Amino acid sequence: MNKDQTDTEFIPLKNFHQRIRRSLANETLQLALDANAARRKASRQAAFASLPDLQERRARAHAIKAEIVAHLEDYLAEFIRQVEANGIHVHRAKDAQEAVSIVLKIVKDSPQRLKDSFVNPPDLSGEDVLIAKSKSMVSEEIELNHALEAAGYRVVETDLGEYIVQLRGERPAHIITPAVHLRRQEVGVLFAEKLGIPYTEDIPTLTNTARKVLREVFLNAHVGISGVNFGVVESGTLCLVTNEGNGRMVTTLPPVHIALMGIERLIPTLDDLALFLSLLPRSATGQKLSVYTSLIHAPLPGQTRHLILLDNGRLALRASPLAESLYCIRCGACLNACPVFRELGGHAYGSIYPGPIGSVISSALVDPQFDYLAQASSLCGACREACPVDIDLPGLLLRVRAGSSPRRTQSDPRGEQKEAKQHEGAGIPLPVKLGLKSFRLAASTPRLFAALQTLGGLLTHLLSPRRAYLHLPAWTGWGYSKDFPRLAVRPFRARWKEIGGREQRIESREQGIESREQGAERREQRGESREDGQEVVERFVQELTALGGKVERVSADELAARLQAFLAETGATQALTDDTVAPLLGKAAVRRPDPGIPVGVTGALCAIAETGSLVLVSGAGETLTASLLPPVHAVVLRTGQIVPTVAEALARPEVRRAAAGVIVTGPSRTADIEMALTIGVHGPGKLTVFLVDER
Repeated sequence: MNKDQTDTEFIPLKNFHQRIRRSLANETLQLALDANAARRKASRQAAFASLPDLQERRARAHAIKAEIVAHLEDYLAEFIRQVEANGIHVHRAKDAQEAVSIVLKIVKDSPQRLKDSFVNPPDLSGEDVLIAKSKSMVSEEIELNHALEAAGYRVVETDLGEYIVQLRGERPAHIITPAVHLRRQEVGVLFAEKLGIPYTEDIPTLTNTARKVLREVFLNAHVGISGVNFGVVESGTLCLVTNEGNGRMVTTLPPVHIALMGIERLIPTLDDLALFLSLLPRSATGQKLSVYTSLIHAPLPGQTRHLILLDNGRLALRASPLAESLYCIRCGACLNACPVFRELGGHAYGSIYPGPIGSVISSALVDPQFDYLAQASSLCGACREACPVDIDLPGLLLRVRAGSSPRRTQSDPRGEQKEAKQHEGAGIPLPVKLGLKSFRLAASTPRLFAALQTLGGLLTHLLSPRRAYLHLPAWTGWGYSKDFPRLAVRPFRARWKEIGGREQRIESREQGIESREQGAERREQRGESREDGQEVVERFVQELTALGGKVERVSADELAARLQAFLAETGATQALTDDTVAPLLGKAAVRRPDPGIPVGVTGALCAIAETGSLVLVSGAGETLTASLLPPVHAVVLRTGQIVPTVAEALARPEVRRAAAGVIVTGPSRTADIEMALTIGVHGPGKLTVFLVDER
């Protein structure tokens, strides 16, 4: 572990200032953060351009999360009932220590579970268990890796960014892109030292190296650990959103799967899930839909699943003035928008949750001393504007500054007011506190405030030329080091009376024009939902092609011959397949998973036109592994299986009945090294759809 970035001994404010100075002086970090901010902004704007009703969706998402948080225990009870009915073992953990204990017990018992599952089980002692982890901020919150390693287990992070920072002994620097603080040169040196490859700065080569190493981990892991993006109450669905394919690997291949989930990550219905899936990927990575949206309902054959529901301060947050922070869907958009984060990066904060949302929740979920992080904000409002759930982050930051963190008072409710008062304005120097109190007293009396403003304006205008005449450092009206303008001589109220009315009339006219334009866009969008069958097909082809997939139009009569030719073109004599396609492949069909087979050919439940996605479900042989293990994935799809929207696909009863399913949106990809898009990580790098015309 890199002590100067992560250990709790560096929590105090003094060390926060030191980390700030180091971050600002780190030229490599500044280049990496600047590139991340620019690319994130551009991709996010492009992705949301296809949602003219964005503000309506944000309002709906906000209302849904407000309902969940307001009645959290009721929704949790129903969710647990549904998950257990689906055959998944559910555990509740009140804090990090209890969650770690539950995981350790499951892992300790896994050798016996393996003996029960296989005719010729591996001969394992507890310490021989290999654990493959998908990215999970909850696991970082409870410091799970340290506990597993201390118990003698080998645990490997399989997300490319997480794998890189694990090799460096660091925590993630960003919720979505863990290695955002690194450049390709640093990764090249790291892989040369740790993996023994020749030094290279070529990002595809670095990515392929990680793929080879981690493929062995996936194939040999005894336990898989993942997070959960959303828990759907009505169906007990665990939804995971990933791009590389590692999330699918750790939830599909190991015989034991453990899912970690914060208790606030609930949404009521699959229809609501469609709404949140339209917001999360666009906000997080600038995609209409992530490459893999996994939908888990039950264990696969021969598999055991566990769900650990973590409180760790969330119920206390719910009962505090910071309850709105529980609406967060962990997209990272507020980090990318925040001018402070964009200069410091995640490690400067010291907490595993950085940025605006981290500055709100860290004192409640990680350590009470983190309440000073709320001072690392300009309160400019960019974070709220970027938030897809419209969380009032500036307001929450002000509440933390006022001492509203629940962990400050939960240990002794009788001392609540005293404790809150003691930590009010944590991190603000005493002179600044006195200045703010004086300002508050003056601002509470309009006439006094106006008089002081006029006096201050006159003084700064008088002092400024005098200092220039004396050749002293330039005085800006506020001080020697700030570039704020001088105070205005005329109070704001006086100027507002002259121009306020005129600006209000202009603004009203502009809002009317904007409202009419938005209404036209919504009508146009509703028209799109009434596309005829051919338009739906063409839109699917267009979207999938834009993602790097390939579509071949074939007739039913020529399908079998075209599939055989496709195998020959790829140099494959066999294809891993499922029951629906096997008859078309004849002797080339292989149903038993084999990582050495280069091509997977599957059917699909349906396809989604608006995102160019394919919906695959378990239950038809090896559909999930055949679409995941080989580097090339081919899908047989009929035009009548294409539906317009994600919501319509999720409404299919087969989605609910399947033990697991996945929405595949293009080839596997990553951008964890310098935000450079690289195709083909853990999942297939090539995706071809053979589209059969049913007319």
